Amino acid sequence: MVEKHTDPSGNTEAFRAFANTAEPKAPAGASRTPLLAGAAVVVVVLVALLAWLALG
Repeated sequence: MVEKHTDPSGNTEAFRAFANTAEPKAPAGASRTPLLAGAAVVVVVLVALLAWLALG
């Protein structure tokens, strides 16, 4: 009976091949664009508030 799955710990060469395989990388993370846009909106609102208070 032929075994279709070879245990990578069975020999050194198979283990090294198994250990050196590249893992599929997860996405780097969510885009920072919404965070930057939100920060820009907060800055604009604060500047407008300060200008209104200074001129009011």
